[in-house]
Amino acid sequence: MIFRALLVVIAALLVALVVNAGEPVAPRQLASQLTIANPPLVLDVRSQAEFDAGHVPGAVLIPHDQLAERLDEVPADRDVVVYCHSGRRATLAERVLVENGRTVSQLDGSWIGWQAAGLPVEGSEPRP
Repeated sequence: MIFRALLVVIAALLVALVVNAGEPVAPRQLASQLTIANPPLVLDVRSQAEFDAGHVPGAVLIPHDQLAERLDEVPADRDVVVYCHSGRRATLAERVLVENGRTVSQLDGSWIGWQAAGLPVEGSEPRP
């Protein structure tokens, strides 16, 4: 009986993770989405220093190690695109967000991918 209940709970959690975790968003696709009404919330989960050096225009900074305590800053009714430098911290943040009912996608290639695409940057990082 307990085993069956545990299986049901695990199945429900897996369904929630699959439903709320979206496909990666390509950098140019995100750049286009930022120009429309009701764009996704772009969430940068790097450190303050990394954010200050340069970030996706309009991104909101919540370092990945503060996300659980600052979930109220991420609207539940808005799609989220999360990124870090290379993807490791974004994956951790995505897990926290999905477990708390947010609809989340990762920026494909994270910050490295955004820069490689030559897209606009806010902050003090010079363009190559």
